[in-house]
This record gives sequence, C-alpha cells and structure tokens, in this order.
Amino acid sequence: MDYKKTNAARTTISRDLKELADSVGGNVYELINVLKTRSNQIGVEIKDELIAKLDEFATPSDTLEEVFENQEQTEISRFYERLPKPTLIAIQELLEDNIYIREKVKEEDIQLEEEDDLLDELSEEVDKDTVLEESKKEESAPNS
Repeated sequence: MDYKKTNAARTTISRDLKELADSVGGNVYELINVLKTRSNQIGVEIKDELIAKLDEFATPSDTLEEVFENQEQTEISRFYERLPKPTLIAIQELLEDNIYIREKVKEEDIQLEEEDDLLDELSEEVDKDTVLEESKKEESAPNS
C-alpha cells in the first residue's frame, strides 16, 4: 500500500471504541489485536522501505563532511518522520474497510453418542452381509 497518500490523521484523535469494535464483531480485545497486528505489518513495511532508500546513500567510509553534505538523505528521513504513525494508518484502514480478518476455523466437537450409533449400525450391516454370504455358500455347496 502507498502510505504516502494515506488520509490518516497525523495526530491522535479520540475515537469511540464501541463504534470501532463493531467493525470486528463488537469485541474490544479483538479490535486491539487486529489493530496491533496490522500496525506491526505497516511499521515493518515502512521501515524496510526507508532502509532500502537510505542504503542507496551508504558508502564504505563515511566522513563527517559527507554526512553533513548529504541533504537528500536528511530530506528522506524527515519525510518518513512526518508520516502518520502505523497505528493511525491501521485505524484509518479499518474505518475504510480495507482490513479483512481471517478467522481460524474451529473444529467441531465430535459427539461420541452419534459416533457409537454409527459404529453399531455399520457393525449390524456387516453382520447381516456375512450372514447372507454364509447362507449363499451353504445353498451353493453340494450335498454329500
């Protein structure tokens, strides 16, 4: 995502937690977890981008004169400092419905009674089949 063009607030704004939590099912703790996870992702992306841009200016031996003369590097650093904080960007994404939440699928509890009933039915069918097979063998067997 292009964080340079985000319309997130650059300062902290008081927000209604219940309203924000409604977008994730009404659970405030889940809201905090979602925002924490997304803001960490955004922070890592911004940091990686900044480091990649600053590595372009890296030289094997820096002297004091080179550090003071490199205004482009200073401007890039200032630009990234002025960006909204990752948490504010995550909140803005949540308000714009740009965040989707993948819920873990919970395994259903297997009810043993139903399983036992199925096993009993299967064993009865197997017993019937074996009785039928045995009776067919007896009929087809020659009488001695």
